[in-house]
Amino acid sequence: MPPQTLYEFGTFDESRPIFTLNEIRKTNPQRFEMEQLTAIVYVDRVEHGIIGYKDITANEFWVRGHMPEYPLMPGVILCECAAQLAGFYARKYELLAGDFLGFGGMEDVRFRGPVYIGDRLIIMAKLHRLRANQRAEFNFQGFVKDKMVFSGRQIGVPIHTDKVETVDWLRFPRSAVISNLGSLSDIRPAGMKRSRFPAVTFAEACS
Repeated sequence: MPPQTLYEFGTFDESRPIFTLNEIRKTNPQRFEMEQLTAIVYVDRVEHGIIGYKDITANEFWVRGHMPEYPLMPGVILCECAAQLAGFYARKYELLAGDFLGFGGMEDVRFRGPVYIGDRLIIMAKLHRLRANQRAEFNFQGFVKDKMVFSGRQIGVPIHTDKVETVDWLRFPRSAVISNLGSLSDIRPAGMKRSRFPAVTFAEACS
């Protein structure tokens, strides 16, 4: 059985965005093919919730390859849509510090229906648990029309760019290795010195 809907559909009006794409860009750092929000239509400052949507077009970068002659929105991109929505709220309303947010983990993710070109994906997110300036957990749900197509819970953690040693990653296209999945500070090209990235590692933030 799908979980209870985070917000009733009568709560918001899709035709009257609160934040347009250009306004979302003032908070979210994603650009070009990785922009996965079209508009935000509702903000709940009391229970820390947010609703937005993504219009799925024939120009999505995954259309040609996933799948040929049967374009089907990948589950990982559905999760990215939800992450960008929750990340917008966390940064806009200062739940977390940092220059941008990274994934700290996901739980109880379920895919319940397909998403195709021409669909409008309605996304809802609501804060589940907060550790101030270290991690924020959001429950999320996605809908096409009134049918829930995916749901789950995600963890966001802050990334501080001033804690990262500058690296030209294009110099290491084939030698990048992950020596320890427990910490982002261990993701580096072979032979490169350990960087201080981030100040609070994923392993620490998610503990």
